[in-house]
Amino acid sequence: MRIDNIKLKIGESEGKLKKIAEEKLRGKCGYLRILRKSLDARNKADIRWVYSVEAEKSAPEGAPRVLPQTKRREKKIVVIGSGPAGLFCAVRLIEHGFCPIVLERGGNVDERAARNEKFFCERILDENTNVQFGEGGAGTFSDGKLNTQTHTPLNREVLETFVRFGAPEEILYLAKPHIGSDNLKNVVKNMRRYICSLGGEVCFHTLFDGAAMKGGAVYEALAHSVTTGERYRYPCDALVLAIGHSSRDTFAALLGQGFAMEQREFAIGARIEHLQEKIGLAQYSAWHKTLPPADYKLVSHAGARSAFTFCMCPGGYVMPASSERGGVVTNGMSNYARDGRNANSALLVQIRREDFDRGNVLDGAEFQRKIERAAFTMAGGDYSAPVQRAEDFFLNRESKSFGEVTPTYAAGTAMCDLNRLLPEQVAESMKAALRDMGKRLSGFDHPDALLTAPETRFSSPVRILRGETLESASHGGVYPCGEGCGYAGGIMSSAADGLRVAEKSFEKYEN
Repeated sequence: MRIDNIKLKIGESEGKLKKIAEEKLRGKCGYLRILRKSLDARNKADIRWVYSVEAEKSAPEGAPRVLPQTKRREKKIVVIGSGPAGLFCAVRLIEHGFCPIVLERGGNVDERAARNEKFFCERILDENTNVQFGEGGAGTFSDGKLNTQTHTPLNREVLETFVRFGAPEEILYLAKPHIGSDNLKNVVKNMRRYICSLGGEVCFHTLFDGAAMKGGAVYEALAHSVTTGERYRYPCDALVLAIGHSSRDTFAALLGQGFAMEQREFAIGARIEHLQEKIGLAQYSAWHKTLPPADYKLVSHAGARSAFTFCMCPGGYVMPASSERGGVVTNGMSNYARDGRNANSALLVQIRREDFDRGNVLDGAEFQRKIERAAFTMAGGDYSAPVQRAEDFFLNRESKSFGEVTPTYAAGTAMCDLNRLLPEQVAESMKAALRDMGKRLSGFDHPDALLTAPETRFSSPVRILRGETLESASHGGVYPCGEGCGYAGGIMSSAADGLRVAEKSFEKYEN
């Protein structure tokens, strides 16, 4: 029996769910499973947890998980990238009898953590192993947020797979699930070990150079070692491009090979930080100390261009996320506990094709790069990030000191005027949005709110075109996949696209 809309007061034990279920069942409840848990905070004087549960008088017989056909298949499939799209694609392939080879330009997740720390402390950037590149992809150093705007049965499978590899079971029923960067590191490590245990292979520090074609179909993946320069040729019947949104050099290589590609519009802006306590007070009033760290999602049409918040990280940190020398990039991250002093999110404004189109498919990437390099120079040329209090941003002046909010950006900051960094239409739309959002979320436009710029990697600036079979529109046997190729936005949709592409790639070889 499914029971919906069960409301519990803050502080009430979930043990009460069983009593309510027994009233509905008119007898003992031998089995209870939470299907959904969300917070109703519309009435701040009476905030409630809202549950949907499945309840039965006796526990159903648990069916053991059965793998699909696992007979080894001779066809060779190479996957480029070990972010969510690449890893989920490889897991699906391995469970259908294929032995994929995953090529990853960066290092494993432990190497990434160590090199990121070196970058934060010593400002020495590794262009292949960093916040953007390496095992787990860019999402590994984020909040591990599992929200998605897409509706597909694959979403449930993605969540169940995450749990299978070590994510908290609560992500299966929370309305706003998140894993946390600390947990996500272990999850992706477990996924890689699983792939390798069943005959797959993961090659780190191996940069994809292009696809060798014969008769209109791929037959080799070309790559080289980023440490030794040694060149490799990987025979393949299918090639999956799960390359991530920051692989600008790979975009250029694919364009040079004649891959069908098109420009995509994107968004840029800055990370905005507030005290997490103030966000909690605004969202939950006096209840905030007894509830999980509060989040928000805001959209504004008050300026010439729409603005919105993205990747909100309760109790999180603004991350140094550069992947190219001489450029500053920011991102947001939270651990599972979300226990940091500050909250942060991206505050973004849409960039239209007319803003960057000069006749080249990669003009969007060059637009992003120009801003990242300008930020690098403006903040002193050492990967410090430009920062500014909201009040000073409104007044077009450099900040002189911090107020109640101090920056969490680990590689250092420099007080600058972001109006000189961001395009005018972006800066002015951000100002209008800040004032507008402050009317709906008290304190969002607080004078001491802190802007750290730039946020430029919201999404991929290109799409690598694919057809109904999900193969490249120009190169047979090549499957553009995930966020980098323009078909996803975030961990969930990238993982789902990885599953989708895997199914299409082995469909050809099923018989």
